[in-house]
Amino acid sequence: MITKSKLTTVLVACIVSIIMLEACKKEKEVETIVPEVPVTDSALYEMAKTTNGYVWYKHTNALLKKSAGSGHTPTYLRTRLNSIAASKLDNTGKVMLGSIFPEGSLILKELHSDSVTLVRYVIMYKKTRDVNADANGWLWAYINPDGKTAISIAEKGAQCISCHAQSGNINNILMNQAFP
Repeated sequence: MITKSKLTTVLVACIVSIIMLEACKKEKEVETIVPEVPVTDSALYEMAKTTNGYVWYKHTNALLKKSAGSGHTPTYLRTRLNSIAASKLDNTGKVMLGSIFPEGSLILKELHSDSVTLVRYVIMYKKTRDVNADANGWLWAYINPDGKTAISIAEKGAQCISCHAQSGNINNILMNQAFP
């Protein structure tokens, strides 16, 4: 026989269970979408100013004379990649064929007018969800050594993509054919 106290205990347990189920429904995790903080030209400039933690294209920080295929005007160039982008280099320091650079890849090309004078940083940064990213997720910028922006990421690579999309590019990268 069920006593009044046992019945009360069962009813209380049922009510508590129902309350807990309802509370769980109300506390169901709501996915919070945190908007991406857009990258700025000045943030890219800050990244460009240091060479620490980068890997040099072809494993050399020597200035290389630009090749005939380079669309950049200055005579000398050298290119460095952050560790994320460098994961796509082979053992000779060249970009592996068929590579797709991962999110967070940063490629910095230093343009020099002579063997000493840095005239510009050319920057490609892979941040797909940034408002200034092109269709392949790249941010493109030209920034002078004093930090003044020559070509802003807001242009979405408009002055760069036509050349970088030519035959033989690897995820918009032409280093292997028009070094460095």
